Amino acid sequence: MRIGVACLLLSSSTLAFQLPFKLPWLQGSTDTQGVFEAVVESQASTQPRIAIIGAGAGGSSAAFWIAKAKGRYGLDVEVDVFDKASYIGGRSTTVYPFNDTNLKPVELGASIFVKVNKNLYRASEEFNLERIDFEGEEAEMGIWDGEKFLLTTGSGRLGQWWDTIKVLWRYGYTGPTRTQKIVDSMVDQFVQLYTRGSPRWANLTSLATTFGWSDMIAQSTSEYLDTHGVATKFTREMVEAATRVNYGQDSDQIHALEGACSLATTGATSIKGGNWQIFEQFLKRSQANVFLNTTVLSIKQKSEGKWTVKTNDGTGHYTGVILAAPFHQTNIDVPSEISEQIPEQPYVHLHVTLLSTTAATPDPAYFGLAAGSHIPSMVLTTYEGVRNGGKEPEFNSLSYHGYITKDVPGTPDQRVVKIFSKERVSDEWLDKIFPGQVGWVYRKEWDAYPKLPPTTTFPPVKLADGFYYVNAFEPFISTMETETISSRNVVDALLTESFGTGICKAVEGEEQAHEESADFVLGWDC
Repeated sequence: MRIGVACLLLSSSTLAFQLPFKLPWLQGSTDTQGVFEAVVESQASTQPRIAIIGAGAGGSSAAFWIAKAKGRYGLDVEVDVFDKASYIGGRSTTVYPFNDTNLKPVELGASIFVKVNKNLYRASEEFNLERIDFEGEEAEMGIWDGEKFLLTTGSGRLGQWWDTIKVLWRYGYTGPTRTQKIVDSMVDQFVQLYTRGSPRWANLTSLATTFGWSDMIAQSTSEYLDTHGVATKFTREMVEAATRVNYGQDSDQIHALEGACSLATTGATSIKGGNWQIFEQFLKRSQANVFLNTTVLSIKQKSEGKWTVKTNDGTGHYTGVILAAPFHQTNIDVPSEISEQIPEQPYVHLHVTLLSTTAATPDPAYFGLAAGSHIPSMVLTTYEGVRNGGKEPEFNSLSYHGYITKDVPGTPDQRVVKIFSKERVSDEWLDKIFPGQVGWVYRKEWDAYPKLPPTTTFPPVKLADGFYYVNAFEPFISTMETETISSRNVVDALLTESFGTGICKAVEGEEQAHEESADFVLGWDC
């Protein structure tokens, strides 16, 4: 759900699935009860199995990485993927305006990824999925503090406002340039995760140490930028606008590593028709058994390194288990020695409002401006007004996302608007923003992303022998892409432990030093 870095439920999305894709709910009946047990019983009882809980970015990519290893090394292992929802994609899903599948779908959750997100970018190319690039789009941006606009820019390329005269006039030169240097340094380290020399990690604290990010995770974004000589005004306005739209958190609440991720917008793109198609393709190509509408009730240890997974549709026995969902949101019963290792992780409860409007911009009157005043198409917000005794903005962000209908005879042009807010916005409130010009409205509230305060401790990646946790990465960096990176690390560790080989065989000496091509991506390539 990011306008910056890619770094989140409708059954209508399942209509796009194509056979042959081993999805039990498509096998001739809408009643899925008993399908899981039937599939398990049809397999040889001695065949190793891996259970993956969650069919979002982390779970779908985990199945894909296992399939890569099976293809390379002939592993004989069956994979079962469970999700309590009726669709694939987790916090990445789309809705159709007016519930009309002839219209272009709109991202409800995780909206974009960027070019340095090499797993998602590679997937879009390998799977022949058409990308929609945003970097060249013209957009106007304003920062609203609840009572007044602190800054409005002219029309410019999305994400490139820092270079404008207005920005430099308000914030000076050093704030933007020093911040950009920090972001660039973070990205340079991040891309090492795709190389042959990428570290494997058992905990995120060690990864932070390896990449020199310990100070970033231990300090808030505002604290970290303050210590690096970035002007307070720039951090509390421009940077905070990014952290609020991307993660619903202020710059003094969110740790600096995630704050920097909020600003890494180069090469912003998404998949035409919905980013969830990448995760559908991960599962389709993995040939895993996918069980939707299936709730995992408990995970118990059967014997050392062996696990029993009980669902609402039966019970299976597994060599390994991969949990790719936020543990405390699953309500899965696990042994206390496992649950005690995973600290409670609060999430930002977000209200998302999608709507159509014939208004080219929001009404100036709402912002206290005269009729005819121009309002930017993207209104971001800051908490700085509240810090100075003012009123809190009633929304985190308000942004236009193109047309629903355009140039249709007899039909007024209607644009899509997306609003993120802490509280539900009423129909009456919407009418103040777009007087008499609101058509379709769709509301969704969910725990959109984790709260990310400064920290030096994270959940363990390995919970027990044969039991691994993909979402241990979420309090570190929370994006679609990092879930695929975390799942690669988890799968590599599990396969090494249980089968003696990871996704790629270990290389040393001359092989390790072998020059990689520019498009090398670890996991996809070895």
